[in-house]
Formats: sequence, structure tokens, C-alpha cells
Amino acid sequence: MLFATAMEAVPVAKNKMKRKRAWKSVLKLPDLEQSKSAVLNSLTSPSSRRTYDHAIREFIDWYCSEPRLAFNKTVVTRYRISLEQQHYASTTINLRLAAVRRLAYEAADCGLLSADSGGRNSPREGLGVPVGNWLSAEQGKRLLRTVDVGSLRGKRDYATLAILLGCGLRRAELTTLKVEDIQQR
Repeated sequence: MLFATAMEAVPVAKNKMKRKRAWKSVLKLPDLEQSKSAVLNSLTSPSSRRTYDHAIREFIDWYCSEPRLAFNKTVVTRYRISLEQQHYASTTINLRLAAVRRLAYEAADCGLLSADSGGRNSPREGLGVPVGNWLSAEQGKRLLRTVDVGSLRGKRDYATLAILLGCGLRRAELTTLKVEDIQQR
């Protein structure tokens, strides 16, 4: 830049300061939709995609119905309280919050939010409770030993149980499994 004085023109070198990016604090619907599509495109399982789509749509509806709030940890806490007041199970609340967290990560990665408002902290231990009847490793081994592998049905049942136990698949995921999907490692 040149600054002209009454005497002469003196060139002045501008400091090479990095401009701070002006992060958005309030995300609008197009921003949320962009982040939502990025989240859904990153998921491979159709079941996960459907679940996250539903959870994110509900959050966006809630977020847009509230007075213009900044997208930050306080808003996510308010959303959690809203879910608790609707008497959702803790697993449902955790799943919905996981979808919102992914939405925040994508918004931060796209440059819509600052990285610290995206909440990229390590997860807190002890949150959430495993639901259902979980088998220990020994119980799983005992279950596999009960199958009669002498018959064709027994071999099928053994293979099915081994995949369920070894890979941690859901029954619906096992039924859609194809031979091409299996990799031996």
C-alpha cells in the first residue's frame, strides 16, 4: 500500500497477519442441509443412513423452531433436555446426539463452524448403558458348542452364530450379507 503524505509517497509494507475467519454462529437451513448431506454421504450402511437422516431432520426441525440460536454445546444440551422431556429412552437420546455431533463435525469441516464449537472433544466415559442381553466371551463359546455341526443345518447355524458373535452384526445386517461382502483377514 502507498500512503501519500504532504511531502512524498512512502511505501509501507502491510503486516502479513492472518485474517481470522468469521465463523457463523447461527446456521441457516441451507448450511444445515449441506452438512446433513455430507454426513449421510459418509455413511455406508443403509440402516445407519436412514437412522441418521431421521435424527438430523428432527434436530433441524427443533433448531429452526427455536429462536435463532447459535449452534454450540449449549444448544445441543438444550436439545438433549428437550429429548428427555419427551421421555425418550437413553439409547434413543444417545443415538440422536451422535447424529447431531456428526452434523457439527461436518459443519466445522466445511468451514461453517469453528472447530471448537463442533465439540470435537473425546467422548466422556461412562455415558450410556448397554441395552439388551450381552454375552460374555465364555457364554458365546458355550453357545457355539451347543450346535450340532454334524448336519447341514447345524453347520449353517454354527456359521450364522459365529458371524453374529465374531463380527458383532445385527440380525438384519446378517440377512443382507452377501459372499462378496466377506473378507478373510
